Amino acid sequence: MRMDGRRQSGNIEDRRGAGIGKKIGIGGGIAGVIIMALVTLLSGGDLGDVITNISGSSAFSPQYASQEYVPDEEDERLAVFASQVLAGTEDVWTAEFKRMGWGEYTPPKMVLFSGAVNSACGQATSQTGPFYCSADQTVYLDLDFFKEMQQNIGADGDFAYAYVIAHEVGHHVQYLLGTLQEAHNTMSQLSETEANKISVRLELQADFYAGVWAALDNQMFNSIEDGDVEKAINAASKIGDDYLQRKAYGREIPDSFNHGRSEQRVRWFSKGISTGNPNYGDTFSPAYSSL
Repeated sequence: MRMDGRRQSGNIEDRRGAGIGKKIGIGGGIAGVIIMALVTLLSGGDLGDVITNISGSSAFSPQYASQEYVPDEEDERLAVFASQVLAGTEDVWTAEFKRMGWGEYTPPKMVLFSGAVNSACGQATSQTGPFYCSADQTVYLDLDFFKEMQQNIGADGDFAYAYVIAHEVGHHVQYLLGTLQEAHNTMSQLSETEANKISVRLELQADFYAGVWAALDNQMFNSIEDGDVEKAINAASKIGDDYLQRKAYGREIPDSFNHGRSEQRVRWFSKGISTGNPNYGDTFSPAYSSL
């Protein structure tokens, strides 16, 4: 992904090493962020999700120690990259909101953290995965997530990482348009199984918006290189509920799906990048079986 000379966002807050501690793992070994997130997902939690409240603790939660956070060269590169991608979402969605007549685009903040973080939605750990908190309109990201994507599920490449960030910003777009609040209100009145179906619709639309961003960012900055799209599609296929559940438990639990199957995530991201038009991202009208 071409990022040379791109500006960085002014909406970044770097809380890495802010005192909460670095993950030392369960039983003393380093626990992979993706694998921990798998357990959270299958326990009713979220991976790369929009979060309105975080409470309680899990027996699977990693332990944390008060040790100084020392970023390496790759950490610093990824921090700059994340800031540049966020800036790209600001440029794209500011222009798109104006073009669509949606009013002024107010960009989200991004908090970079290490190990654990306090948000307006409560305290979260790296096992939560990247998430958007609507209470403070902020994307939270532990950069180790990108390293774990590569090591644990075989999804890597800068454009794949950009897809993850753009997906979370997609939730912010939903928040600004009122989609998020409406969906959550509906979910609160449904059974867990039916609420999960609404969650899937939200997540697939965020995937679509990530694809729209990618298309429009490429138009603005010629950012996409050969092989980039394939890497993002590979990432989308590796974070589908069906794939993650088979990896963790060797079977699927469809009633617990809250992000969508791999093929659905790939389809909606691909639709976004092929159209570059947010008008084609209605994931709420089609029958659930046809998503």
